[in-house]
Amino acid sequence: MSRYDEFQAFRTSLNEKILARGTKTTKRFFTLDGNAYEPGALDAKTKELLGLSASMVLRCDDCIAYHIDQSVQAGATDEELFEVFDIALIVGGSIVIPHLRRAVEFLEQCRAQEAR
Repeated sequence: MSRYDEFQAFRTSLNEKILARGTKTTKRFFTLDGNAYEPGALDAKTKELLGLSASMVLRCDDCIAYHIDQSVQAGATDEELFEVFDIALIVGGSIVIPHLRRAVEFLEQCRAQEAR
């Protein structure tokens, strides 16, 4: 199973468990998170790319994977994604490099999934 498939299965399974057992606060936060990425003055792709940059700077690999997947689904090109990676590197510094490596690997798996 690829990292992409593992990530999707893990995220789906645990989100279901969290939402089944979570408090009203947890459920509201999940809803707020989803709503923040809905199109508004900024389109959904732009919001996902912003989320990706922030996730890279914050060094959250699960968040990076999620935002790469969502960006790809929203139509982001590799060129757009690599420009986002550049912004994250500039803002976050060299500590972002290991996360960049995993981001590129995950992007390759997203593209392979698209081709299926």
